[in-house]
Amino acid sequence: MQKPKLVYTTYIRTTPKKVWDAITKPEFTAQYWGKMTNVSDWKRGSKWEHHNPEHEVWVTGKVVESIPTKRLVLTWADPDDLKDKSRVTFELEKVEDMVRLTVTHDKFTTGSTMAGKVSQGWPKVFSSLKTFLETGKGLNIFCK
Repeated sequence: MQKPKLVYTTYIRTTPKKVWDAITKPEFTAQYWGKMTNVSDWKRGSKWEHHNPEHEVWVTGKVVESIPTKRLVLTWADPDDLKDKSRVTFELEKVEDMVRLTVTHDKFTTGSTMAGKVSQGWPKVFSSLKTFLETGKGLNIFCK
């Protein structure tokens, strides 16, 4: 059975620094990611966590690579099933007055349940991120 590789690309009229900050700073992630926050010092080898508004950890992992405003690579796992680990790569590239954000979620374990969860969630998160950075207000990512 072939393991999934999910790739999403969006163009956002903003700067690489603003996209980077939106991904890595909790005060920004909360505004477009359903009040969820990403918490870490974003240094290679550091732990990172994705918290809900009650500060419960929904996703956890390690920072594999961190090149501010260019590339961020993370391991990704449900804290209740750390063996179901995968990898997320954020790549930011300036294109004229925009940023091309390409996110690849891959390296799923065989039989992973995470692939099904994120394949529904990522498109909403990226649409909300784009809307937030271009208008100042994110979308309701928990809509049906």
